[in-house]
Amino acid sequence: MLDIFVTSRVRRKIIVVFAKYPDFKTHVRGLAKLIKEDPGNIQRELNHLVDGDFLTVTKRGRIKIYQTNKSFPILKELQSIVIKSQKSSRPNKTIN
Repeated sequence: MLDIFVTSRVRRKIIVVFAKYPDFKTHVRGLAKLIKEDPGNIQRELNHLVDGDFLTVTKRGRIKIYQTNKSFPILKELQSIVIKSQKSSRPNKTIN
């Protein structure tokens, strides 16, 4: 369901991770390993999400650490959408 509104596959994966786990903090390469995507694509999408105020970024030396902006105005609604979209995307089990 989330794919209807967010057309970028990489951005969708990032939103799901940060919406489901708002205390999660990571850098680009750590996130790349987690969601199995190219770090260059992830960096571009992270920049969009920081510009949109969904994520915040802090620097530790030369490394940028990203985390959910807990004061994002529609965070609760987005979390609800993510959870509902994951429930509806799971295949139904049938008993034979």
